[in-house]
Amino acid sequence: MSALNFQNFLLANLKAGDYVGFTFFIGSMAMMAAAVFFFFEMGNVDRKWRTSILVSGLITFIAAVHYYYMRDFWAETGTSPTEFRYIDWILTVPLMCVEFYLITKKAGAKLGLLWKLIFASAVMLLTGYIGEAIYGDATVSWVWGAISGAAYFYILYLVMAGEVKTLAENAGPQVAKAVRILAWFVLVGWAIYPIGYIAGTEGGLFGMKVLEGLSMDIVYNIGDAINKIGFGLVIYSLAVSSAD
Repeated sequence: MSALNFQNFLLANLKAGDYVGFTFFIGSMAMMAAAVFFFFEMGNVDRKWRTSILVSGLITFIAAVHYYYMRDFWAETGTSPTEFRYIDWILTVPLMCVEFYLITKKAGAKLGLLWKLIFASAVMLLTGYIGEAIYGDATVSWVWGAISGAAYFYILYLVMAGEVKTLAENAGPQVAKAVRILAWFVLVGWAIYPIGYIAGTEGGLFGMKVLEGLSMDIVYNIGDAINKIGFGLVIYSLAVSSAD
């Protein structure tokens, strides 16, 4: 493969000034670099944290693959890869919820908690997809958005005030601190998703046209990288600090 062809392969026909396309490219590379880091660091942490680090690696690796395809989709069509995003989220977001179960398992977390988190995240994403991609009309999408929002707030309750928080406090100060940080990721970092939902519905959800024209792909790409890589780094920090 010539140097020119290799360059074209890497850039996927991205044009100068295509800032959305560049964030897709940066996102795919950042996620892949994080995945490699987490996979290589698995052997350097205590055995009890290795599954958590593995899941962090899987989250970023899955995202890196999807961002590679989303980058190409954007370069070819110039439109938002909504379906690709939801495919990515339906795999990675439940895995992010699994992290809460894994780090509180030693404190007595039961499988019931795991299934609550997975089910709530699946409902949040599936209803979000239906409302944004299938029924994009604002007269219908608010219903699906409300169901998706209820599932999100249920997850937020579990990690900030419910069962996850109680288990984390019983697991010791390091786990409690990690869960508090992860809970803020859910509260603040995941807020980009309902914002994107509002911006992605026809006319703006509830008439909130102030978001019209906002490039949510850039917001999603940056937010996704921060959320997924950040989640893994918090878990890695917990694993390293627990070994001290």
